[in-house]
Amino acid sequence: MSTNINMDAFWMPFTANRDFKNEPRIIERAEGVMYYTNDGQEILDATAGLWCVNAGHGRTEIADAVSKQLRELDYASPFNFGHEIGFEFANRLIKH
Repeated sequence: MSTNINMDAFWMPFTANRDFKNEPRIIERAEGVMYYTNDGQEILDATAGLWCVNAGHGRTEIADAVSKQLRELDYASPFNFGHEIGFEFANRLIKH
């Protein structure tokens, strides 16, 4: 095993856990459309992180926009409250 991680407590869904833990494939970081293992191997993230990072990993402009919004307002319940961005997005969305 190329890592010193204690893997006992974490069960990985849709993974043959016993086999994985005998020969782990550990991702250290990601950039753009690529994953990088802890031993330096480059792997194409062909499923875009299971379809949640379609724009790619580590996009500075996305991180900056998210960071700015989190500092302004991270969440407001839509029950009897509103925020300008929600209405702006909805109006952009219906054009598609």
